[in-house]
Amino acid sequence: MNKLKRSNSVKIPSLKYYLVAVSILLSGAAFSQTIAPADLKKLQQKEDSLRTFARYMITDSLTEDRMVSDSIFTRTLVRTLQVKNSFYYPFDSVFGISKLYAPDSTFRIFTWNLEINDYWSLKRGAIQVRTKDGTLKLIGLHDVSPFTDNADDSVRTRKNWIGAVYYNIVKTQNNGKNYYTLFGFDNHSVMSSKKRIEVLTFDQKNEPVFGGPYFSYEQDSVRQKTRYRFSLEFKEGARVLANFIPDLNLILVDHLVSETDEPDNKWSYIPDGDNEAFKWENGKWIHVDKAFDFKVDMTGADTYLGKPPVGDPLLDLKGNKNEKKLDEKSNKNKEKEKKQLNYDN
Repeated sequence: MNKLKRSNSVKIPSLKYYLVAVSILLSGAAFSQTIAPADLKKLQQKEDSLRTFARYMITDSLTEDRMVSDSIFTRTLVRTLQVKNSFYYPFDSVFGISKLYAPDSTFRIFTWNLEINDYWSLKRGAIQVRTKDGTLKLIGLHDVSPFTDNADDSVRTRKNWIGAVYYNIVKTQNNGKNYYTLFGFDNHSVMSSKKRIEVLTFDQKNEPVFGGPYFSYEQDSVRQKTRYRFSLEFKEGARVLANFIPDLNLILVDHLVSETDEPDNKWSYIPDGDNEAFKWENGKWIHVDKAFDFKVDMTGADTYLGKPPVGDPLLDLKGNKNEKKLDEKSNKNKEKEKKQLNYDN
């Protein structure tokens, strides 16, 4: 199976990434110009308090202290967002809190984790919708994932949200409708973690709708039931890829196996080096069982006689070089180097 190469070498960013960076900087400048100076000062002062209580939520050793910090943080955040045009304030110094803007800047979503104990945590979240007059429209999210047996089988609302701390959001469209695919992390327990991918839409009342029949296995040789959201559970501490790769225009997901040959124990699952994928087609994410494959020349292969398949050799049977093939290989390798991705999360 063909695998993407992981590289620790320093890469020179392409022009596309420079343009993205410039766009972000310009957006930041536009944000600061939108907020009145007096309101900007208020937001900066509130940010100091939010930063402090966000740190306490993570570092306090006692559950009750973390819960108190979470309560104060939440109330302070709501009051802070009531400042006019707060939507454009990034809260960059508030660490431990995910703050993701939709690609079209129509909303942003705050999410964070409140650890109750080693086996139970709650996700906290809110969607701030951009408004024309700069007033606050905030949609709180209530996490019910600890009380849900099967999180992949249903549409959810703000009242029964399957919580996750989101690390990416991708916008797609179909028939003029916008779809926002969310990528989230859930530190499920002391033994295992989860990653979730689901599609967020908004109904006619502009209420958020989480999930739906968007993850299809209709093109697999072994058909599976369509999922309303895609989840992975794996060994705590394992590095697992589940993200959108722009250069490939695909969602890539690590294929997992039990390292102890205990498939019923999800806490034993780790990546095996292969990748699954999802491609966006007609309003669905269509599953691709193997994202990458080597095409092997089976001409003359006979494993019983010790004649293995070969992978497009550069020398003929007499050892002579095929100059045309060498040139083709060289050009292909140059293209691969340009497109090489360091995609680890």
